[in-house]
Amino acid sequence: MPEPMTPTFPPAFLWGAATSAYQIEGAVREDGRTPSIWDTFSHTPGRTAGGETGDVAVDHYHRYRDDVALMAELGLTAYRFSVSWSRVQPTGRGPVVQRGLDFYRRLVDELLEHGIKPALTLYHWDLPQELEDAGGWPERDTAFRFAEYARLVGEALGDRVEQWMTLNEPWCSAFLGYGSGVHAPGRTDPAASLRAAHHLNLGHGLAVSALRAAMPAQNRIAVSLNSSVVRPLSQEPADLAAVRRIDDLANGVFHGPMLHGAYPETLFEATRAVTDWSHVLDTDLRTINAPLDALGLNYYTPALVSAASGEVKGPRLDGHGGGEHSPWPCSEDIVFHQTPGERTEMGWTIDPTGLYDLIMRYTREAPGLPLYVTENGAAYDDKPDPDGRVHDPERIAYLHGHLSEVRRAIADGADVRGYYLWSLMDNFEWAYGYGKRFGAVYVDYATLERTPKSSARWYGEAARSGALPPVPAI
Repeated sequence: MPEPMTPTFPPAFLWGAATSAYQIEGAVREDGRTPSIWDTFSHTPGRTAGGETGDVAVDHYHRYRDDVALMAELGLTAYRFSVSWSRVQPTGRGPVVQRGLDFYRRLVDELLEHGIKPALTLYHWDLPQELEDAGGWPERDTAFRFAEYARLVGEALGDRVEQWMTLNEPWCSAFLGYGSGVHAPGRTDPAASLRAAHHLNLGHGLAVSALRAAMPAQNRIAVSLNSSVVRPLSQEPADLAAVRRIDDLANGVFHGPMLHGAYPETLFEATRAVTDWSHVLDTDLRTINAPLDALGLNYYTPALVSAASGEVKGPRLDGHGGGEHSPWPCSEDIVFHQTPGERTEMGWTIDPTGLYDLIMRYTREAPGLPLYVTENGAAYDDKPDPDGRVHDPERIAYLHGHLSEVRRAIADGADVRGYYLWSLMDNFEWAYGYGKRFGAVYVDYATLERTPKSSARWYGEAARSGALPPVPAI
């Protein structure tokens, strides 16, 4: 019998997994739910791989009890999920549908009964279609509709859920949804993407205030940012200026107002060709700068950029599916390069040091603010063996490398309180359809049978011991 491992993570460290509503729930026409922008987008020919949709996804809406039992069996101590806005408030305004809220009440109760801490994300990209028809996130009113939705969910679940996140990856909502068009709603307007970014910020700030008024004081409110680790191809001044531009568009556009109450002046200067920022009203920044209780960081791969030279023009290798239109406004003179090293099935380079750098950056950006890694994971071409088992040693190596960097950051003074593996199980991977498997649990999409991969067992052992088990040979 092997010797028990000595814990190397703090005793209260949360070992979690994350999902999002549209990617797993299915049941898109049940109990009063109406279409979100992702329903519309995925049903539009040519938008998703193979025309695949989240209509059924992995049927978590009907199988949530089994899924929670599986989480408990694996040893998870926390679960981060999102609420489908159009399931609980179908038009994005007005009263809630109790049948929709009841699903989340049942899910939370099930988690608590199994000793798993729920962490609720209010918005993971699924805007009610009716609000998009009225203009979507580029319209100021959407921010106020989001705050009202936040209040309603806070009133319903605030007595049982302590950890709340307003937005997940607002960069994707703004710049992939309204800039490059590779995400819903599929618009390609640089000015609209910058307006959307501001109104997402405003919605976040308004939602923080709404949640504070609706919930017990001990509840903790955060936001999950997919802040980029942006590195220069060289130390030449032009490449360093390229890093500054992309860092403003990836990071400063959100953490500037949220954490510091101001946008970077360099962001304003760089984007004057498409907007004068007159949509930012005098009181907005104070609203957006509402105090937070924690900050969530999502990390997958770093970015490597340079100034364009010669015939090479415009960002392409940006880690977000390419596409004809760039998600980076006013950055046609900047090039994204493939970073060296092994890659996942997404084509993303594996570099755990980027997670360490990200954590330490926000330890400096927001001193005293607890941090959570709210997403981190990898897609691989997982397949069952003849006995039905799914071995994924590459994912175990990925997790070991990134969790080692979390541990190093904690040793260097970072207040990291939890890690949420992306994802609990294979699911609908947005425009990629079902072709990319991020899950620690394998899903047979024909039968919807769940099979924990070897990485799920490895991660569960880490959760139980508070230490990282050895990595098996690949």
